[in-house]
Parts: sequence; C-alpha cells; structure tokens
Amino acid sequence: MNKTIAIVMCVVVAALQARAGHVMIDGSYSCPATGLYPGTERTYQVYVPEQYTGSEPACLYVGLDGVLCNAPAVIDSLIEAGAMPVTIGVFLQPGVIRDSSGEVLRYNRSNEFDATDDRFVRFLSEELLPQVETLSTVDGRRIRLSAKPGDRMIFGLSSGGISAFVAAWHRPDCFGRVFSGVGTFVAMRGGNDLQTIVRKSEPRPLRIFLQDGSNDAWNALFGHWYEGNQMLASALDFAGYDARYDWSDGGHNVKRSTEIFADVMTWMWHDWPEPPHAGTTQNDFLNKILIADHNEWQSHKVEKASVVNAQEWQERQGMTVSIGGEKRYAAHYPDNTLLAASAPETNFLWQWVVQPDGSLTYGERFYYLHSYDNSQLEVGPMTFDGDGNLWVLTSAGLQACDQNGRVRGILMCPVTTNFERVTAFCIGDGSINIEVALSPSMVVRYERRLAITPPETGVRPKSQGQG
Repeated sequence: MNKTIAIVMCVVVAALQARAGHVMIDGSYSCPATGLYPGTERTYQVYVPEQYTGSEPACLYVGLDGVLCNAPAVIDSLIEAGAMPVTIGVFLQPGVIRDSSGEVLRYNRSNEFDATDDRFVRFLSEELLPQVETLSTVDGRRIRLSAKPGDRMIFGLSSGGISAFVAAWHRPDCFGRVFSGVGTFVAMRGGNDLQTIVRKSEPRPLRIFLQDGSNDAWNALFGHWYEGNQMLASALDFAGYDARYDWSDGGHNVKRSTEIFADVMTWMWHDWPEPPHAGTTQNDFLNKILIADHNEWQSHKVEKASVVNAQEWQERQGMTVSIGGEKRYAAHYPDNTLLAASAPETNFLWQWVVQPDGSLTYGERFYYLHSYDNSQLEVGPMTFDGDGNLWVLTSAGLQACDQNGRVRGILMCPVTTNFERVTAFCIGDGSINIEVALSPSMVVRYERRLAITPPETGVRPKSQGQG
C-alpha cells in the first residue's frame, strides 16, 4: 500500500468515526504473574462518544467478548436522543496464554466467564479498568470513569452473560445494571446454583435484564439454557429484583439480543441518575430480620488495648475449641446441649451432642454451607441467635442456618477473609456485631441492625421441628 492510499484511507476512517459520533481506542493488557489471571493476554477497545469532554467522569458500559449488538452505533443514537447518559464503553475480549511462537496454549474464556466467584469482577476493578483510565483520545480527552455503581452497566452473551450477572452480584458497588443474553446459567462451573443463592440472599441494588429463547440448548450435556434462565428469573422475582425478561423461540446466538438492544438500553437507563434500589424479598427468614433503611454495615475504629493476640483472644472468648488436637471455630447452643464446629477442608460444619460432663458424642456432618465456583470455603467464627439459628462468617458471606442445618439466609459481609483477626462476633439485642483487630491496640467494629434476638445462656430455643 503506497503512502497516498494509506493517507486517504485514514481520512475515510476518521470521517466515518466522526459521523458515527464516537472514536475507538485500541488497547491490550498482559496480566502479570501476580495478577488474577497470570500470563493471560487480551485485547480491548474503548468507545468514547463525541459528547464526552473529559471534564467530568462518564458512565461506564462494559461489553464482554468485544463489540456485540452493534453497541457503539446504538449507544451513539441513545446518547444523542437523551435516552442514556454520556457513557464510555469498554469492549473486552477474554484472555489467552500463548507460547513463544504466538500459538495459543490455553483459552481462558470459560475459566474467566463461567466461574461464579468474584475473580473476574476483581480483575476488572483492580487491573483492567485502572489501565483504561490511563488512556486518552487523540485530541487529549483523558478517560475518566464514574465510580458510582448506578452509573455502571455490564453486558455479556452466553458465558459472557453469566459473567456479567456474577460481576454485579458479587460487586453491586461496582456495577448496578446488568444485561445477560442467552446466559450460561447451567452446570458448567456452578451457574445452576445461582438461582438457589439468589433466593437465600438479601437483595442487592441491581437492575437486571435476561434474554433467552426456547430453542437455546447449546450443549445438553450441561443442561438447558432456556430453563436455566427461567429458573434464575423466577428466583429474581422471588427476591424482589427490578428485572425484566425477553423470552422467544430463538436459539443460542446474538440475533435476539441485537434486535432488542436499543430497547433494553433505554429501559436500563430510563431513570438515570437515580440508581437501582434493592427490592423486597419473599424469603420468610430474611423478611423477619431485615430492617428497612438499615441494609449497610456501620463501622468505626475502637481502641482496645487488651487485644494482644487475636487468636488467643478468640480462645479466651470461646470462639474456638480443640477437637482431636485441632483448633476449630465453634459455637455452643444456648443451653450448651449441642456444639457446632468447623471441619477442615470441607464446606460442612459438624455438630456434636454435649454430655453433662462436657464430653462430645454423636458427632455428625450437619450444617450445609454454600460456596461459589465449587471452591473450598473459608469458615470463620460462628454464633447462635436466640431462635437456635447458627450464624457463620464465611468467604461466601454471612450464612444463617436453621436448627436442621440448612442455610436460610445469606447477608453480604464486611469480613470474608482474615478470620484469624476477628476478636468478636456476637448477636446483641437487635444487631450483629463483628470486631476485627487492626493492631494489638486497635479494632474496627462493624454493626448491622437486624430484627434478631440474642441467645439466652442456659435456655433452650423453641424447637423448629424436623422441617
């Protein structure tokens, strides 16, 4: 190609972009060995509308698997019509690992997108989006993204569809709006479990749109995509979400999402800048304990000079016991007839009968806890409430089990790691309190108001029956 032809083509491309009302910035990201997906490489494009001046942060649209649904042109028209705010788009491809000759050794798409843990949203928030915010357009507009979750939306198709939902589910402080097309809510990496977790969890402040068709069964080995989406939709309705759905006779492709994309985007942003709000669940356990306008943990630092060693403190407070020579997190039933305790390398808790002399008998694997992505839970301190329900700090949230060992409610929790630094976990009259040691003389105290009663020492809670 000679120089004159190249210049003409560059002018034509620039003219088309200007007429389209946006520019695109090409980018790439190589994940370091210390990153969440070490060694992976990926490309992305950043869409910048002509209305963006760089003087203040823009809203964010993340599109997985790159540009789908003719998104740049649709967003152009909606911004121009005032149907959505000025928004920067990040169109991201999944990662791959290549050998020295450039051949792909590993496709990382399913590992990143189908997983139900929080790794991918952490990758976005901790690695990729900070790099995007170092970029500028050719005319000098620095990319600035709003940090408000109500200003952020994520879209994906198929495995990207479940990934979009999971990203917002784990981090509603990062994304408040979600569009999932033909999402893979099936038995690949635990996607089929999400509808159960949605029913048991307190509602998040999310707006959600699901699209699928009755002929969508990409691979029946893993299940039926349409049924999986409808099961999740049923759970979202049960849990009180601001959600809408599009059901058709379509298959596993992008066609229907493309047809409805403009309408979905208009609905998704129709009341902006008002952020999405959490709804009211039909979960009877949660309904009894959740208090309106008290869905956040309050925290403050407290000097507590007696905290010399957090693990010794746990032992003194009876938060741990030694069973078979091994230290375990544990809790005694209010009348001291039962003991619940963690079990190494399992997602169950055990329960023992406590004899009058203090000996433990009839131990069983008893309490079933939920985890994401088939992962090994981190289990921390636990305590009983006045109704005999067991509350357990875990890496998948604060899980509440009934007397028969089944999780009935899951709350988002400020402490999901470093449980060895927890110096107090207790239920007060109308609240739950957690303290975490920051130093030998300082703790941070978290408190959440709930309609809950503390255990009364020596008093057996009313039986819940066999359920």
